[in-house]
Amino acid sequence: LKHTPSSKNHIMRKTTGSGSGKAIGAMAAVLLFAGCQPPVRLMPPPTLFVGAEQNLFGANASLEKSPELQVFYATNRRPAGPDSYTIHPDENLHMGVASLRIGDGRNWDWLYEASTRNTEESRPQILVSAMDRQATVPLAAAVDQPGEEALAFFRTIDMALASSQDKDLTIYVHGANTGVGRAAGQAAQYRHFTGRNSVVLAYMWPSAGNFLRFGHDVKSSAATAPAFAQMVRLLAKHTRAEHINVIAYSSGASVASPGLALLGTPTQGYDPRSVRLGEVYFPAPDADFRSFVNDVKVYQPYPRRITVTVNMNDTVLALSQMHQRASRIGRPDPDELTAEESQWVIDASSQLGFDLLSARDEDLPGMSRRSHVFWYDDPWVSSDVVLKMVFHLTPEDRGLVENHRDSKMEFWTFPEDYEERLKKTRERFVEVAR
Repeated sequence: LKHTPSSKNHIMRKTTGSGSGKAIGAMAAVLLFAGCQPPVRLMPPPTLFVGAEQNLFGANASLEKSPELQVFYATNRRPAGPDSYTIHPDENLHMGVASLRIGDGRNWDWLYEASTRNTEESRPQILVSAMDRQATVPLAAAVDQPGEEALAFFRTIDMALASSQDKDLTIYVHGANTGVGRAAGQAAQYRHFTGRNSVVLAYMWPSAGNFLRFGHDVKSSAATAPAFAQMVRLLAKHTRAEHINVIAYSSGASVASPGLALLGTPTQGYDPRSVRLGEVYFPAPDADFRSFVNDVKVYQPYPRRITVTVNMNDTVLALSQMHQRASRIGRPDPDELTAEESQWVIDASSQLGFDLLSARDEDLPGMSRRSHVFWYDDPWVSSDVVLKMVFHLTPEDRGLVENHRDSKMEFWTFPEDYEERLKKTRERFVEVAR
């Protein structure tokens, strides 16, 4: 777990040699299971929740002590019926409420125990019980005239915000190979581990939900950026959210990053500040490195902070790089940038609220070296996500340590004494939450 000079330079180092052979082997393993998606299981509890007398569940005065919970959703998928959607894009934005249940036949006391202590027991599944579509808005419609159904839906979001400790609305954008149920389940478990204090909306873009159709997802994610941007404008215009936060996981970055660039581009009658962007977080982002950097240059002035968490050994991103012939922002190759682009990233990392985090197995006890799911699977990283998104803390205030490459690139890592630092941070947030 100790840092060495070579490990500090690891963050932006290009992986070569035997890694390609291992990546191909990993691809073969993935293909065996490509035809079906694994169930969404409740993630391990963040360290933030483990062994503490007080946690974010206790800070929620409106907590419903039930294994059932809800998240809002929006999608540009074409409907297949009153409560289901295809993998094809639509010219409309459909919005509603997804109802889910954690575990089968378990009560709240059992779920609370599973959410606040480490256990070897199998994690419960998170299953969708209903998808209640409440409004449809043509993507070409004017933002200030979405229609009565949509306005009623936005009022429902405002009601949820009014009864929540967290007055921000957080949008979760899923990755590739993800169906509607999986997207809702991932958004729901994030909401659960904010102590159900945060209001969450899952943005469901038209993923094929099948690794063998990854090419479909690549094209679909890139084409969805305008729909994503329109949705954010609608939410900013018609809800009372103090900020709109974004978590864009894996290929979700290929939706959110160009979408945020559209939101960061002023046009006649539109000011980017009007969308009230808050925290933007890209865990293991599967987006073209150079394109991502150029997107961030456009919208960087508007969010509170932008965070990218990388794992240079991420096998999924290695496969994506082979498929798309360009490095991914979650596993970047700095040689792809021009001198001007490189300098901008260096400056942004130290001056412009652009945080680069390293998720490395040598820093994170128990993390799989090639993990792509570390942001919710590793208890230290998931704790860091909650502290950033809910409390708007800087990396230093969250207990991370600053590192520099020879190029003066600033990045952040998890220290050996992270759990001790986390205890002090937890004492602070419990006091704030009271």
